[in-house]
Amino acid sequence: MFQRLHHVCVVVADLGRAVAYYESLGVGPFFDYPKGTAYIEFDVPNPAASAAMRYKCADLDNFQLQLCQPGDLDSPQKRFLDSRGEGVYHLGFEVADLLTAQNAGAELGLGVIARGLRADGTGFCYFDTRDDAGVVLEVRR
Repeated sequence: MFQRLHHVCVVVADLGRAVAYYESLGVGPFFDYPKGTAYIEFDVPNPAASAAMRYKCADLDNFQLQLCQPGDLDSPQKRFLDSRGEGVYHLGFEVADLLTAQNAGAELGLGVIARGLRADGTGFCYFDTRDDAGVVLEVRR
C-alpha cells in the first residue's frame, strides 16, 4: 500500500511566506487544497482544528507538494510544528481501495491518527508511524 507516492506534506508556520519562497525557486504554481465532498465518517483528534488548517498544493512532475499551516487549535500538525519546527509531516500514498489499505495497516499493527471516508469510497487514513518511520504515512483514494 505504500508504493505509489501521491504527495509530500510539509508543515509550515507561515503559509504565505512558504509559498512565496517555493515559487521564487520555480516550484508551483500553488492552489488551494480542494476539500471535496463531505465525509460520511470523519474521525480526527480535533474537527475544529482540522477545519482551521490551511493548505496550498503544487502539482509537480512526479508528485504533489502540499504545504500545511495549522491553526492555533490543538492538532497533531500543530504539535509537530511546536515541537520540531517546520518540516515533512507526512507522505501520502494513493491506493486503489481505502478500506482494504486501512485493514492492511491494522494487520501490520499500525495505529490510526485520523481517517475520513466519503460515500464514493474516497478519503484518507493517517497511520501513526512517526516513531518508526520518522513521518506519518497516509493512504488516500
